[in-house]
Amino acid sequence: MQKILLYYKFFPLSDPEAVKLWQKTLCDSLNLHGRILVSRHGFNGTVGGDIEDLKRYIKATKQYPGFNDTVFKWSDGGRENFPRMSVRNRRELVGFKNSDDEFEVDENGVIGGGVHLKPEQVNEMVEKYGDEVVFFDGRNAGEAEIGKFKNAIVPNTTTSRDFIAELESNKYDNIKNKKVISYCTGGIRCEVISAMMKKRGFKDVYQIDGGIVKYGEKYGDDGLWEGALRVFDSRKTINFSDHAKTLGECIHCHSKTNNLENCQNKDCNELVLICENCKQNPDLLYHSQTCKDTAKSV
Repeated sequence: MQKILLYYKFFPLSDPEAVKLWQKTLCDSLNLHGRILVSRHGFNGTVGGDIEDLKRYIKATKQYPGFNDTVFKWSDGGRENFPRMSVRNRRELVGFKNSDDEFEVDENGVIGGGVHLKPEQVNEMVEKYGDEVVFFDGRNAGEAEIGKFKNAIVPNTTTSRDFIAELESNKYDNIKNKKVISYCTGGIRCEVISAMMKKRGFKDVYQIDGGIVKYGEKYGDDGLWEGALRVFDSRKTINFSDHAKTLGECIHCHSKTNNLENCQNKDCNELVLICENCKQNPDLLYHSQTCKDTAKSV
């Protein structure tokens, strides 16, 4: 039986290259596939393989000083959801464009970030404070088209690099004194976003411990989350139950769908919402008419 692990840990690394080589050797020895990023601020990974091998991976990784309390989240899937095992060094664990100048990391993680809330604490806060609680989506806007927290604010972001400009605009001045709960897929982006928000005048900032994944494990589709979750492997999306809402809309016929397809123009290759019916027509497997015309002219 196989599974997928998702995890991250902010911890200052004096020799990221050595950690990269160690992780690659460890994963190859256990026949795992996936992606791991390493930087001077820590590491972030998603790996799939046999359950027993993943348990060995967890045990070995926790032996590294600073990684002993890493939280590993389990998800359905396996080795086949990734083409290979990739371990790379990067300046940033999440690509906010020079965001490593925005925050610092010590042995306890990101300095000055939002308060961590367990899933049940999220619900308790909403129940207690009502409209004074605001959900703030820390992902790219396209991901929110298929799933988000109820009444969440979704920033106008196409890539992670857009977040700083968004936060420095005056769009969110009216919520800076409210209780703002930032959220993202597994939690790592909100470690940084919450610190960025606090530097820009947001007074009371929180983040969901373990992100949407942990919240979905706890409440499925019977809590404050609605829809499907975009994941970054061959699964593309996951649901937390058999009664998940369908929030997405086909770009062609506008029927409800959470099905994502890659644009057939290889220069675009962007994931777009195309329903099961429309995907049967090869002429509709494009992000736009421009993408179609460009691809046909080659």
